[in-house]
Amino acid sequence: MIDPITQFLAWFDDAQHCGLDEPTAMALATADATGRPSVRMVLLKHADARGFVFYTNLESAKADDLRANPRAELCFYWNPLGRQVRVTGPVERVGDAEADAYFATRPRLSQIGAWASQQSRPMQGYFDLEQACAKVVLRHPLGAIPRPPFWSGYRVVPERIEFWKQKPFRRHERILYARVNGSWREQWLYP
Repeated sequence: MIDPITQFLAWFDDAQHCGLDEPTAMALATADATGRPSVRMVLLKHADARGFVFYTNLESAKADDLRANPRAELCFYWNPLGRQVRVTGPVERVGDAEADAYFATRPRLSQIGAWASQQSRPMQGYFDLEQACAKVVLRHPLGAIPRPPFWSGYRVVPERIEFWKQKPFRRHERILYARVNGSWREQWLYP
């Protein structure tokens, strides 16, 4: 049996070299305290044996969902390769040092945007965001911009990873890896 994290990283490497505009794009599904689902696209920023990391505003709708129900599912779909990967598991916040290190690598304008955006909250028009960005620039005209205290990352700790490979006549290949007592179990699934 192959290690599913190793398999994911190999497929992810293929996706990064197949001409996709954004191979890191993944659908993130969450549910609020009542079980109402919500899905949106986010970007994968790191993946290893510990899990799959994305970053967001901690006051966003997705962060509210994750506080109420700290479980999520990710779905990657790389159409040119005919491949999909689903990852399911509990979610945990990344540490401050990890979030700080990642934030420092972001382009300056993205750092400004993180400070300026009141993610998921209403605004009158796009000019509100531009004004908020200008205020951040006035506070941080030069030098490093620190990570906002309301911005961090989440790690989806994989309990289940499913690999789907497109085949002719809808006879697709599906293999599910489930973590049982710390070890991965492999199970083939009908398409």
